[in-house]
Amino acid sequence: MGRVKIGLEVYAEEEFRDLRGGCIAIVANQSSMTPQFTHVIDEARVKGKCKVKRVLTPEHGFKIVDSIEERDDDYDVELKNIYSENLKPNKSDLEDVDALIFDLQDVGVRWYTYISTLYHCIEACGEYSKPIIVLDRPNPLTGEIVEGAILKPQYRSPIGIAEIPVRYGLTIGELATYLNEKYHLKAEVKVVAMEGWSRSLWFDQTGLPWMYTSPNMPTHETTQVYVGTCLIEGTNISEGRGTAKPFHIIGAPWIKGKKLAEELNRVGLTGVGFRPVAFKPCKGKYAGKICSGVELHITDRDSFRPFLTGIQVISTVKRLYPDRFKWRKVKGVYWIDMLTGDDRVRRGIDDGGDPWSIVDELEGELLKYVYEKENYHIY
Repeated sequence: MGRVKIGLEVYAEEEFRDLRGGCIAIVANQSSMTPQFTHVIDEARVKGKCKVKRVLTPEHGFKIVDSIEERDDDYDVELKNIYSENLKPNKSDLEDVDALIFDLQDVGVRWYTYISTLYHCIEACGEYSKPIIVLDRPNPLTGEIVEGAILKPQYRSPIGIAEIPVRYGLTIGELATYLNEKYHLKAEVKVVAMEGWSRSLWFDQTGLPWMYTSPNMPTHETTQVYVGTCLIEGTNISEGRGTAKPFHIIGAPWIKGKKLAEELNRVGLTGVGFRPVAFKPCKGKYAGKICSGVELHITDRDSFRPFLTGIQVISTVKRLYPDRFKWRKVKGVYWIDMLTGDDRVRRGIDDGGDPWSIVDELEGELLKYVYEKENYHIY
């Protein structure tokens, strides 16, 4: 199988088509590169002869180190973090450019904020009559598997911008067209499609190098567990931030890892196994404290269902440690509800419900979306 050619490569080979010689803004970070490690900024300047007026950056900033800079000397470009301000470009960000180019690697999960940035960029381009050109990249979780709850409108936020499932099975380019049409954002959206990508491909089957997309997304395998273990953020359990294996390991000082691993291995989850681990986070929950818990080992990613797995982990910990387990609140709101986009997971677990039944109820509502999303498939 040949290597997938991403949208950035296709657009560079075409010398940036209709934008050649124009003025542009780009939504990007340091991972917005070709497989040969040339940045979209340099491709636009060299291949497209474009003047890059500014780079608009998502959460975590241009350098993906949670710092907000106003300029990058390496690329000699003005930077503006749109996630830290109004979540979207304003008129002055776009009025002096011919178009906005969007080139970010997504991870295929609804609460990953890069898709909120995409939504708001499309919205701003619609408001200010500027075309947005999305350079497509692979969904690392394939474009076939859909999982999790459909977000309810009352839970819309930067970690849940659209009424789509947790794992939504579209590329960033396909999603751009979907969002523009579903929410009537009235933008001129152009997608530069990849070549050689098919919906069944996992990221490591694309022939592309993984360049970490945010501080806690170090490998493409992390995206696979993230669909489920990011739910741990909604509790007082550590999701492994501040370790070398964020989202692959979970635990707390009051958990007995061996007991938890035995319980989880007994419930019959497919495609995953658990081993007891100890770890000491350097930041985040329980920073500097020794935690005990489990590491998730994916044994068959095609049958692995991380969303169900995450709910099973939380349910099991709450059952084993009812006096120590707590739901996390942010500004008075249960964070688990914001992540799942629904309060039925939390309420179901609190009522002692079976995780399989909880997920069956939620995912019984996916059929309409599965048919709807097919209208936006490019591949």
